Amino acid sequence: MGKLTILVVDDDREILTGFMHILSEHGYNVETAETGHEAIEKCKSGPHELALLDINLPDMDGTQLLEQLREIDPKMRTIMVTGDASLDGALRSLILQANAYVLKPVDPDELLKVVSATLNE
Repeated sequence: MGKLTILVVDDDREILTGFMHILSEHGYNVETAETGHEAIEKCKSGPHELALLDINLPDMDGTQLLEQLREIDPKMRTIMVTGDASLDGALRSLILQANAYVLKPVDPDELLKVVSATLNE
């Protein structure tokens, strides 16, 4: 089996770069997107085993993106990432069956632990 592919969606380029560096160093293929629409196009163009989705994107809510990605690839696992610890966002993510929910700033070791656990569910 080849490398697993992870899509990281966040409008903050520093976060994209940081996540890409951490994940690629640990053997994952990483694609990035800065908007929900860009993420949708990338998901349509090829399979991803996992997506890390920011809840606050410039063009749509991360939970809206989660719904659309579920339609494109129901098997893809998802981790919601947010700097806003609102109960509403967490509940909506769980209702939409996100596999995990993490708060920014994300510790690199914690990120890897959550990614590994989510991929092995």
